[in-house]
Amino acid sequence: MNNKTHEFSKTLYENQNKNWVRAIDSSKIINWIDDLFNILFPEKTVETIQIELMLDQNKINFVAILTEINNGKSVDECWELADSFYEALPELYSFMQQDAQAILDTDPAADCIQEIINSYPGFLAIEVYRIANAIASRTDCLLPRILTEYAHSKTGIDIHPNATIDVPFMIDHGTGIVIGESTIIGKHVSIYQGVTLGALQVEKNMQEKKRHPTVEDHVIIYANATILGGSTIIGNHSVVGGNTFITKSVNPYSLVMQSNKNTVLNQQEIKDINFFSI
Repeated sequence: MNNKTHEFSKTLYENQNKNWVRAIDSSKIINWIDDLFNILFPEKTVETIQIELMLDQNKINFVAILTEINNGKSVDECWELADSFYEALPELYSFMQQDAQAILDTDPAADCIQEIINSYPGFLAIEVYRIANAIASRTDCLLPRILTEYAHSKTGIDIHPNATIDVPFMIDHGTGIVIGESTIIGKHVSIYQGVTLGALQVEKNMQEKKRHPTVEDHVIIYANATILGGSTIIGNHSVVGGNTFITKSVNPYSLVMQSNKNTVLNQQEIKDINFFSI
């Protein structure tokens, strides 16, 4: 070994004690979430006792991940966190069912729930987010962000685990969607590919402030729309057209369209017009 290699090796060794480490093998987390989804949405019918055994093993693997990634927490604390998460799993499963049903009810290209579970990237991204969000509300470790970045790598949909998204939520096509950390999304919201719900300012001193928009209930946001700012609110029952750029709040029942400038109309005054069919 030459001197340069020896010195670099020493630097790498010393930096391990300065948090320049990955903290955990991400493949363990990916295996855990994949196993959990196989329990929630199995390929074939599984008996109750087998489901219980699978859930128990999945929980043991979860605790092992938490123990490894949370150096400051004891094993007992990790078990407490796991108990809390798995107690919430029935509600999360109900949310997932509502998301899938809403996609089936609104997407004319969807033929059955099985199609959505097996092949819709939007469904995968939403449900990984719901699990990551449930964990993020209980601990501030790296696990939630690793989960949502796994979904991001598979789907092209980037949802921060600390975003607030009500039920049901629908993503169609999905590629290129970005939903920022302090975004708030209401019920029955549909979002298409390329949409950004982002921040107007990205300075580090904004970290603790609401930087991302609020989208109220029953809103549709079409492809490549960009909505920015923590004080920006998209009012309920509004439709945001493709390629629009919004940095100010929009009243309920509005239509926002792209031309030379954004055009905002009141939906209640316009009948039988569909500007944005895809």
